[in-house]
Amino acid sequence: MMWLRLVRGELRKLTTTKLPWAFLAVLVVMGAITAIAVIAGTDMDGSKGFIATAADQQSLMAFGWNAMMIAGLFGAIAVSREYAHATVVAMFLTAPRRARAVLAQLTAVLLGGAVWGFTGAALTVAAVAAALPFTHYHFLVSVAAVGQVIGASTFAGAVGAVAGAGLGAVVRNMGGAVTAAVLLLMIIPPIVVQLVRQAGTWIPLTLLRVLSGVAHDVALPSAVVVLAAWAVIPAIAGLITVQKRDVI
Repeated sequence: MMWLRLVRGELRKLTTTKLPWAFLAVLVVMGAITAIAVIAGTDMDGSKGFIATAADQQSLMAFGWNAMMIAGLFGAIAVSREYAHATVVAMFLTAPRRARAVLAQLTAVLLGGAVWGFTGAALTVAAVAAALPFTHYHFLVSVAAVGQVIGASTFAGAVGAVAGAGLGAVVRNMGGAVTAAVLLLMIIPPIVVQLVRQAGTWIPLTLLRVLSGVAHDVALPSAVVVLAAWAVIPAIAGLITVQKRDVI
């Protein structure tokens, strides 16, 4: 019961600040840009064809990747600002067992990231569906495919948020945490692939393509486990760091 109260408290902190509204505004703007691109785009890269065919949902899947990145920034800012403004002190006074407090914080961030992933993907699908009637294309992606893409985006949002939160607990500086999240999720994976080609199967983008049904590089359960590991490892690092360091 104590842990559930801590989770509710963390959720209250996340939902009573301007941070969620700022990220919601970003999602709405991205949805609007997607709709404009569908209507006004020239289709030189075949993106409209991707949206308008049942065989390939890559254009919709692309938001899953964006969701992971956005949620990663959300998690990094949500946790690192606690240390930057020393509000984490009150949290640890309320729950002296730091591991329990940090796990509650990670759970709240995970739920927030999942919501951002789901909301962003749903807004993208709605924007595309609303814009296509103004073109000569049609929304032919099946309901099952759309559901899979939204599910993958929801999971990606949760993963990105927890990864960012773990990095925020380690770095404890908002600028540094955001930079670390960008490095982990966006910059380091392609560099590793350039050095070790076999690693390309296990980077978040490839795993997310598998979850979205776009690629089949690995089995679906393996993709889920490995993508989750991208969040679990930073979270464990953050948990260990918080246990060993002073908060002031």
